[in-house]
Amino acid sequence: MIRKASVMKVFEGCHEEYKKRHDELWPEMEKELKNHGAHHYSIFLDEKTNNLFAYVEIENEEKWSDMAKTEICQKWWTYMKDIMETNADNSPIANELKQVFYLD
Repeated sequence: MIRKASVMKVFEGCHEEYKKRHDELWPEMEKELKNHGAHHYSIFLDEKTNNLFAYVEIENEEKWSDMAKTEICQKWWTYMKDIMETNADNSPIANELKQVFYLD
């Protein structure tokens, strides 16, 4: 498995809505994430900075990057763009983090 982590940002005042939308994750979105090799996907919120820390384990990079091309992912990004920082294509602005330590 490949471990990936990134930092995103939710807008001030949107913490509860962000959590609610993920608590109610669309079944078809969950299915596509798993079909594209996602395992142990977690997102954490730093309420003081509005930063989101995302962690996911993936099977391979190509399969994972293809997730962004799916119709359901595009729909999800459009759904989320009003509560978080996004790029012009509605994808979340995500700064990938470099792993510097791992203890198994």
